[in-house]
Amino acid sequence: MGKIVKGKGKEAVTKAKTAETNNANKIYQIKISLAESKPEIWRRVLVSGKTTLSKLHRIIQMLMLWEDYHLHEFNIEGIRYTVPDPEEMEPYKDEKRFHLYQVALKGGTTFLYIYDFGDEWIHNITVEKILDNDERFVGKPLCIGGALSGPPEDCGGVYGYYETLKAAKNKRHPEYKLNKEWLGEFDPEEFNLGSINIVLSGLR
Repeated sequence: MGKIVKGKGKEAVTKAKTAETNNANKIYQIKISLAESKPEIWRRVLVSGKTTLSKLHRIIQMLMLWEDYHLHEFNIEGIRYTVPDPEEMEPYKDEKRFHLYQVALKGGTTFLYIYDFGDEWIHNITVEKILDNDERFVGKPLCIGGALSGPPEDCGGVYGYYETLKAAKNKRHPEYKLNKEWLGEFDPEEFNLGSINIVLSGLR
């Protein structure tokens, strides 16, 4: 039987707590990508380690041009984090009570953000780096890169989105006119870094 080292578990917990405390004041570089999008629809953003998951939800909504019409949740190592709901039967944790520095202790951490359980927009979140400082970051979330526009709400998920775009480009498609009118001035190629950061600057 192996030798039991007393206090080993306590030491590991102490180290984890120390890592959390240290990361609270650091800058997280995060990449958000829309699962199954081809070409990839993605954003890269700098945020504080003290950012709550509730605030990260609002940041993602702004980055992807969502309207926050639907339910959402984070899934981190199999644990659900979302808005408290007394009618919810499945176990979950309150997203307002958890910060990035508590759920992502190191660079390379990955987790999911799911928006709209009908269309099921799944976002892959990757903590690319945890930085001591970055001269571009002055306390507010800052988008530093990305590609393509976030899809419109209620278009049927990734598959429905691409089918809508396909129909709107083909005048011979039976639903060409309907989809063309529904999309309006929407440009799937648009990614305006400046406009996104103006919106993010107003986040409270």
